[in-house]
Amino acid sequence: MEQTPGPLGDKRMKLRYAGVCRLCGAELPAKADAIYERTAKTVRCVECPTDAQAGPLMMAEEQLVENAVADVGVAGSSARREYERRKAKDEERLRQKWGKLGGIAVALSDEKQTTKAWDVGAVGEERLGARLDALASESIAVLHDRQIPGSKANIDHIAITPAGIWVIDAKRYKGRPELVIEGGILRPRVEKVLVGRRDCTKLVDGVLKQVELVRDVVGDLPVTGSLCFVEADWPLFGGSFTTRGVHALWPKRLAKMLGEAEGSLDVLAVREALASHFRAA
Repeated sequence: MEQTPGPLGDKRMKLRYAGVCRLCGAELPAKADAIYERTAKTVRCVECPTDAQAGPLMMAEEQLVENAVADVGVAGSSARREYERRKAKDEERLRQKWGKLGGIAVALSDEKQTTKAWDVGAVGEERLGARLDALASESIAVLHDRQIPGSKANIDHIAITPAGIWVIDAKRYKGRPELVIEGGILRPRVEKVLVGRRDCTKLVDGVLKQVELVRDVVGDLPVTGSLCFVEADWPLFGGSFTTRGVHALWPKRLAKMLGEAEGSLDVLAVREALASHFRAA
């Protein structure tokens, strides 16, 4: 890992996971050389100029965007904090248990599954957040990691397009997502979402609850729920589906749908209202 100069302490490194350049939107594959921006937890191409080098015009444009919304949030930030908290707590337990051998015990011990799950989730949100940020423009606005008032829960991502609002739950699960329908004629019709052998139907209930919370803020504006499975085993053709109005898809498919949305919704005004109600977590 090579330290690069810069006031924010950005680092040049080989990416552990694929990402999207914050400045030019280019896709950066895993193991590619890139600049990791530690403060914002984003990445950029090695060739792309820093903000200081980009020139007064680009800096002015970015300042306008920054002034429009005080805090659009950082994708995966709350999950990342919870992971770091749990990891530190686990390590402290080991150090107390093993005393002088605590450092060795920490080095040799595997992470607890309940702790590692937060890291897995944070990476999924970060990757999807980078792709959504690449879409941000005058016609598409994105908010990340929004705290639900009066709750410890959060909304991973909210995207505002001219056609309406998308509530997006990011999941980094292995296996193939599919919709399984049971019953129908003699029995009540039941729709189940499976990822591999894992029953993920309750995830749909969670998204629908978040959709209703957003509707309470925006009134009659269209609100769509989405489960975006990052790194899932999607088929080469097709694969996405809708259940109870919630779209199950992958990041590229989601980005395509958001980019093709047409309508007359005031994107910036809606973003302001949602950002004010759902604060950054």
